[in-house]
Amino acid sequence: MPLVRVVGLGPGDRGHLTLHTAELIAQSRVRRLRTAVHPAAEGLDIESYDAWYDRADSFETLYADIVDDLVRLAHEADGGEVLYIVPGSPVVAEHTVELLQSRSDIRVICEPAVSVIDVACAALGVDPMSSELRIVDALATTEPFRGPGPLLILQTYAPEVLASVADRLPAGTPVTVLHHVGLPDAVVREMTSDDLVRFSEADHLTSLWVPGLRTAGEATDDLISFMRRLRAECPWDEEQTHASLRKYLIEEAYEALDALRALADMIERGDEDAALVAHAEEELGDVLFQVVFHAELGDEEGRFSFATIADGVRDKLTMRHPHVFGDVTVTSAADVEANWEAIKNVEKGRTSVLDGLAWDLPSLALYQKVLRKAQKVGAANAVTDAGTVATLVEVVHAATAEGLELEDELRRATLALAQQIRELEASGGIAQ
Repeated sequence: MPLVRVVGLGPGDRGHLTLHTAELIAQSRVRRLRTAVHPAAEGLDIESYDAWYDRADSFETLYADIVDDLVRLAHEADGGEVLYIVPGSPVVAEHTVELLQSRSDIRVICEPAVSVIDVACAALGVDPMSSELRIVDALATTEPFRGPGPLLILQTYAPEVLASVADRLPAGTPVTVLHHVGLPDAVVREMTSDDLVRFSEADHLTSLWVPGLRTAGEATDDLISFMRRLRAECPWDEEQTHASLRKYLIEEAYEALDALRALADMIERGDEDAALVAHAEEELGDVLFQVVFHAELGDEEGRFSFATIADGVRDKLTMRHPHVFGDVTVTSAADVEANWEAIKNVEKGRTSVLDGLAWDLPSLALYQKVLRKAQKVGAANAVTDAGTVATLVEVVHAATAEGLELEDELRRATLALAQQIRELEASGGIAQ
């Protein structure tokens, strides 16, 4: 079968070429450079694909065309072999090689070469294995970068790409620019992600080193490991069950609601208060820990885990947002709610509007929810209670008709009354 042999020019000048690669370049009869725009390619009288870049509609079509041409050359060459010469290493960030390896009509051999990983780690004095280095393609996605670090971000060949990288890193993230490392004009410059847009010298020999990146994935993994240690070493945590923890989830949820109410009031006032922000963060953390606790119990029991919980809710919400992840068109939030209910009913196989209600809600909130369900089936006017209860029910009906959330309204009135009490106490108006 015809052969495409791939060699790499290394990350800098010819000082990084292996002897074997230099011999193959000198001896091969049919050779092609992906690009001659590389320090080690200077002076090589070898045809390149540089002219193809200008007429290509996209990198994807360009690379496919290059691969087709290499395959053609291999089939037509005497001896059935062509030498394909790429920048860097054939096995690092070289999509044309991946496309070649996916072909069934040729063989592909990748010769070892010095890569950008080698010169980057040498410049920084870092062992890629002990530091658990991850290699990232700046062009692979537009999603935010994920930790942990360190990350070596490749394909950062232009200031525009650096700007895109900066947008996908948390503000103020420490970054090291590695520019022309391995060459006499090497630049190793530390800065923050906010300053990347000012590095105008970026070219195809520029990459980025991010020493650390604390994101949700790493933080969650650490929290789960912390929970496992508590289960193993703390007598109280060892004794807990799903049943015994139930009351704590309720308590933490209410405390989080209080903190969020205060945060929402702060935002509405436009009066930033770091203590209120920290309190909301703390209470949300307490709720999260309860979820992690139950997830760990489920994992120990072989029933579920934090990963399956997270995957499950993401999959569920993907199904319930066909206007985002599918081809459904909506024009309002009301359309979204209607679709949501219809999809949920199909998912759950529900036959009643009452199916799926949280019956452990506080009674006032529960009744108002049931009342709204009753309105959907034309039973909203049925009041069968007598006396004081009937009066309370009528109040709920009236509030619902006006679009009021009674729990919120009563809580607001309660807080106002509490404030009056505090003011009277402070003025000595009532007995202490």
